[in-house]
Amino acid sequence: MHEAKTKLSQLVERAEAGEEIVIARRGKPVARLVPVAPTNSLAAVHGALRGRVILADDFDELPDDIADAFGAR
Repeated sequence: MHEAKTKLSQLVERAEAGEEIVIARRGKPVARLVPVAPTNSLAAVHGALRGRVILADDFDELPDDIADAFGAR
């Protein structure tokens, strides 16, 4: 435990790199220091709205007046 206190920043760096650190007191494991999985990544929300968002069949078609205004016709 004493060693973990004195080397905490180094242990956190190792955990950030993916290593699992077991901290022991008098030779018995008492805690684990593990990396936190990212939650704000696109992978965490990929598919979260599946089945809830429906696009109209003509979604990508511009109405004539708007197409003309943008010179798309």
